[in-house]
Amino acid sequence: MKYTVSIDINKPLDFVIQTFDDPESLKRWMTGLVSFEPISGTPGQPGAKSKLTFNHNGRKMEMEETITVRNLPKEFSGTYEISGIWNLVQNQFEAVSPNLTRYTSVQEFRLKAPMKWFSFLLQPMFRKQSLQHLQSFKQFTESL
Repeated sequence: MKYTVSIDINKPLDFVIQTFDDPESLKRWMTGLVSFEPISGTPGQPGAKSKLTFNHNGRKMEMEETITVRNLPKEFSGTYEISGIWNLVQNQFEAVSPNLTRYTSVQEFRLKAPMKWFSFLLQPMFRKQSLQHLQSFKQFTESL
């Protein structure tokens, strides 16, 4: 399952990247994020692994992040794994004008049974959540 979502942010590209690349700001815009803990490697660099813990409707969820590409300001990508779900997220940034940045997120999911059997039902939910993350980031970034 693969899809793309994007949003325009009313801030210059350099400012958007600075905000995106600040691990301290993650909890301020990533809904439900409780903690971000480096596991191995240099945080934010290719090969680095981290554990992200979320509170989702009262349920604790932990996922492992592995950074795959760091080519800022153009791209920052990683994989995210949680019981039965593998997710590649390619975050792409483009200066549309001096004060407008397009943030595009290309998402690819690989699901294991039994999740795989419900993938056609899950795609709209995953897409909605991805767009909510972009909207939260936009709102946070534009408020600075």
